[in-house]
Amino acid sequence: MSNADSTVGVSTNAKTKNAKARVRTLTGIPKIEMSEIPKETLALWEKYGVGEADDKESFQKSFIRHVTTTLARSVYNIDNFSAYQATAHTVRDRLIKRWNDTQQAHTEVDPKRVYYLSLEFLLGRSLDNALLNLGLKENYGEGVKELGFRMEDILDEEVDAALGNGGLGRLAACYMDSLATLDYPAWGYGLRYTYGIFQQRLKDGFQVELPDYWLNFDNPWELPRLDVTIDVKFCGTVNRYTDETGKVRHVWVNEDKDTVQAVAYDVPIPGYGTKNCINIRLWSSKPKRKFNLKRFNEGQYEQAVQEQMEAENITAVLYPNDNHMVGKELRLKQQYFWVSASLSDIVRRFKKSSKPWDEFSYQVAIQLNDTHPTLAIVELQRILVDLEGIDWDEAWKIVTNTFAFTNHTILPEAMERWPVPMVQYLLPRHMQIIFDINLFFLQAVERAYPDDRELLAKLSIIEESTPQFVRMAHLAIVGSHRVNGVAALHSELLKKTIFKDFVRYYGDEKFDNKTNGITPRRWLHQANPKLSELITEALGSKNWLKNLELLKGLKSHVDKVDFRKRWVTAKHSNKVRLAEYIKKSTGIIVNPNALFDVQVKRIHEYKRQFMNILGVIHRYNALKKLTSQERADIVPRVVIFGGKAAPGYYIAKLVIKLINSVADVINNDNSIEDTLKVVFIPDYNVSVAEIIIPASDISQHISTAGTEASGTSNMKFVLNGGLILGTVDGANIEIHEEIGDDNIFMFGNLADQVDDLRHAHRYRNIPIDPSLQAVINDIESGHFGDSRIFAPLINTITHGKDYYLISDDFQSYLDAQKLVDEAYKDKEEWTKKSILCSANMGKFSSDRAIQEYAEQIWNIDPVPAKRS
Repeated sequence: MSNADSTVGVSTNAKTKNAKARVRTLTGIPKIEMSEIPKETLALWEKYGVGEADDKESFQKSFIRHVTTTLARSVYNIDNFSAYQATAHTVRDRLIKRWNDTQQAHTEVDPKRVYYLSLEFLLGRSLDNALLNLGLKENYGEGVKELGFRMEDILDEEVDAALGNGGLGRLAACYMDSLATLDYPAWGYGLRYTYGIFQQRLKDGFQVELPDYWLNFDNPWELPRLDVTIDVKFCGTVNRYTDETGKVRHVWVNEDKDTVQAVAYDVPIPGYGTKNCINIRLWSSKPKRKFNLKRFNEGQYEQAVQEQMEAENITAVLYPNDNHMVGKELRLKQQYFWVSASLSDIVRRFKKSSKPWDEFSYQVAIQLNDTHPTLAIVELQRILVDLEGIDWDEAWKIVTNTFAFTNHTILPEAMERWPVPMVQYLLPRHMQIIFDINLFFLQAVERAYPDDRELLAKLSIIEESTPQFVRMAHLAIVGSHRVNGVAALHSELLKKTIFKDFVRYYGDEKFDNKTNGITPRRWLHQANPKLSELITEALGSKNWLKNLELLKGLKSHVDKVDFRKRWVTAKHSNKVRLAEYIKKSTGIIVNPNALFDVQVKRIHEYKRQFMNILGVIHRYNALKKLTSQERADIVPRVVIFGGKAAPGYYIAKLVIKLINSVADVINNDNSIEDTLKVVFIPDYNVSVAEIIIPASDISQHISTAGTEASGTSNMKFVLNGGLILGTVDGANIEIHEEIGDDNIFMFGNLADQVDDLRHAHRYRNIPIDPSLQAVINDIESGHFGDSRIFAPLINTITHGKDYYLISDDFQSYLDAQKLVDEAYKDKEEWTKKSILCSANMGKFSSDRAIQEYAEQIWNIDPVPAKRS
């Protein structure tokens, strides 16, 4: 039995002494009761453990101490990056005090905790966020100025934490911010990727992926917990035996070479306007045996470190490329490594309370952020049955009462599936448990629907193909007490389409909607300080940062001329800032007085960046036909793209190439007199988003209806006073309901029309829209470079039967763009629309979303940290 098994698998009837031994075995730190500590010792901790003050002078003292001791530098050799490191360590000192106070409060109260399992936490930069949440930015800004630095320069030195890819990870980061701000007892669990997703570079217009060495320098925002190590097993065999009570038991055994260690790194997450500071625990993979000295001495140098390399590969890169079998296996190992370490940690924390197992789900709520952590369901069942000796049915009741599942997609092809032979090889005991879960579940279904074998096949966790596959979404549904979508339309479509058979069996009660939200602290207060300052002045306080519904108070200022002027001034300064960034990052000069039209998000066919650039070509060709005098009446437009394509996603990478090829032609065509510019901003990330989003006039959210689960970038743009051009999809619908018909530009077919349109394309040879055909002809003529490069892209519309309905929506899209042009000419009315957009975004705070989760799914209460 491995260390992990022997640690977690101690009987719940063990004496206190044994319980302390378990904790010591797992973490290396024994739990000490307060009564065991001498009063004199406690008095000293009380006297000297208060923490450092937050005033300017205390900051400067701490800053200089970190420069001289932590960084081993002096006043003569400190640069901006060193100043950033010293500032970050100084702020971290304050965070750690709050973190300790929060954890102590949770220990004393022993509340029900929620554990948020997300394969991504797209945190972005942490220093500015921490300063604002702690209320220290003004003091510390003055402090660094007197020390010879500018806070703006220091903030720019931070590298984005490469722990996520897109909306899923940014949502998780927003939710952690809200959990901390609302004082909920919560932990996040993820992976500490060595390289993150990748750095995006452009070469001849093509995306090129480079490693993201974000950990090359000191990361002051993580606390290594080298004493918290957990063994995670792979491969091996399962032995069956009968215990002393006559019960059949199973034990999973493997060789040391197939065991890796998970090492914990903690990232403190401060709340806004509270003393609470919660934690994200990230796991890094290390070998159980770091070095084979015998092989090294025999001259087998590569083999001597082979185990180390194989172990560290598990957390090397976010989303290993799964276009090949080795990549698929590595991704599965990554997911199990993460949930195994996290469950061991969660179980260890529960067992410290010495509560009986039937109280586990009253103390622990686990939220699965998409299907990636679904193996946690199987792992907890394994721990309860194999290690704790709990009967199957009792264990399964605990499991299903503990887990809840958030689904983030409506696309069947995006649903995770794992080949059964691969799971059997890597996780032999888990595969047995999955088969048993499926058997017992299908037996229950058959009892309810005795003559419906087709229903059994549809609901089965095991897809009966060659080879068989494990359907992870099915497993997540069966193993959770609640399943939610992330926007009203998305949740309804889930119940009507891919999960409709589960709704038939379980009924509606299990399926719910929790519309996504964003944190206003990051996405308005931090990203758009001038607009945030204006809003605070207009509303009379910063209370809106914790109650976004207060933004409705801006409506009373819409008709005030001076307020509108100041709103425009703030907006213009953001556009100037973005124009400067575009020039610096791409060399392209754009006019801040033009309409800034933005689409930044992951590059994917269903998000239809392809339709956007086709529309740009149509606009360009129309401008070419106008006289100089006619063009003088046209609103100048800068069309801005950003986003990464998955390394193996060939069509998405061709979209990036087409955008850049079109940009090269348009940006160098003096005949259109600067009425149109096209920009692709490389290496889009959170920090870049904080520059782009406040500067947008219109943002495009144009996915094929029924394909986008929610979106959160749409919320960020509108919160910052940007208008939307969008389809009736995802959260666009609810944003539309909140801000009104006059402040959004909607177009395109509806979700309930999509299947019929696809059928018509497939079997009736529907002709392509004439305006779209003209654009395709222009591309095929070689106007934008070698047309053979773009043939596979064009084929998705022609031979591919236009699955994402670009042709069907194209004329509607062009008509909506004309409405945007006309509306932007009236700057006063546009400004009113902008203000009303921000004023009506209260619903889309992540605080609202988290409160709904807490009250309706997790059943947890706030636990404020004590003020010291």
